[in-house]
Amino acid sequence: MTNVLVTGGAGFIGSNFVRHALSAHADWRVTTLDKLTYAGRLENLKGVMDHPRHEFVKGDVADPSLVGPLVAAADIVVHFAAETHVDRSILNAGEFITTDVFGTFVLLEAARESGRLKKFIQISTDEVYGSVPEGSSKETDELKPRNPYSASKAGADRLAYSYWATYEVPVVITRASNNYGPNQFPEKVIPLFITNALDNIQVPLYGDGQNVRDWLHVSDNCRALDLIIDVGTPGEVYNVGGGNHVKNADLTRKILQLLGKSDSLIRHVADRPGHDRRYSLDTGKLQSLGWKPRVQFEQGLAETVAWYQQNEWWWRPIKEADPAFQAYYQAQYGSRQA
Repeated sequence: MTNVLVTGGAGFIGSNFVRHALSAHADWRVTTLDKLTYAGRLENLKGVMDHPRHEFVKGDVADPSLVGPLVAAADIVVHFAAETHVDRSILNAGEFITTDVFGTFVLLEAARESGRLKKFIQISTDEVYGSVPEGSSKETDELKPRNPYSASKAGADRLAYSYWATYEVPVVITRASNNYGPNQFPEKVIPLFITNALDNIQVPLYGDGQNVRDWLHVSDNCRALDLIIDVGTPGEVYNVGGGNHVKNADLTRKILQLLGKSDSLIRHVADRPGHDRRYSLDTGKLQSLGWKPRVQFEQGLAETVAWYQQNEWWWRPIKEADPAFQAYYQAQYGSRQA
C-alpha cells in the first residue's frame, strides 16, 4: 500500500485530487491534512471522509510537531496547502508568507529528515512567470511575480527546488494555469460570477475586462499530477495548462449566457493593483509524457455552472451566513465603482 499525504486536501484542487486518488488507485492510502481555514471545508470531502483508505487530520502545515510524523509515514507528499487568492494577498500579505513559504519549509524539512519519500509534489502556479504579453511561458523562463501571492508561491517553488539540489529530496514542481470546476470557493471569479448572477447581483469585472487567463479544468490538473507522480523527474518543473485563453470580459458573458442572464449585470470596477494582463503556458514538456487536457472549455464551463445551480447547499451558507465572507466582499468591491 502506498501512503500519500495531501496537504490542503479540503480545498478546491486538493479535494478534487483526493477524490481522484482514491478512485484511480486501489493501492493508495490517502491522508488529508488541512487547517480548515475559510476555503478549506469538510463539505468538499463529502462522500470520502469515511472511505476506508482515507484519513483526515486537522492541522497546520507550519506546525513541525504535527507535520513530522505525517511526512515520516508517507511515500508521496502532494503539497497543495496555501493561501491562494491574489486579492486577499493584496489586503494582507503576511498570511501568505507564513503558509506558502514557511509552511513549505516545514514540510521540506520533514521530508529531508524522513529520507524515504518517493516524490514530493510542490504545487506552484503560472502566476510566478508574471504577465506574459505574447507567446507562452516555458519552465526555464525567468520568474517575475508581481503580487504578494505569486511572490510567495515563487519563493516556495524555488525553496522546494533547493531541497532537491541540496538534499536530494525528490521534489517535482508543477505550475498550473487557472483551475475551474466544482467546489471552488466563491471568492474566485467563475464561482463568484455564477453565484452572483443566480441571485441577480451584479458581477464585479475588473478594469476593461481584457485580461487573459488560460483555463484548466480541475480534473485535467488531477490527471496531470497523477502522471507526474508516476513518471515525473525529480528536480524538474512541469507546466500544466488547458490551452483555453479567454478574456475576462468574454468569460463573464459566457457565464451570463449559460444562466440566461443579461449583460446588464456586469459592473465594471476599478482594476486591482498589479493586475497581470495575460498568462499563457507552453505545456510541451508535460505533453511529451503523454498528457493532454480532455475537457473542452465550453463543456467544462457549462458543467461547472450546472454544478453551482444544483448545489446551493454548498455555496449559499458561505455567501449569506458567513460574516467573514461578507466583510471581505465589501472590503474588496464595495468602493471600487469605476
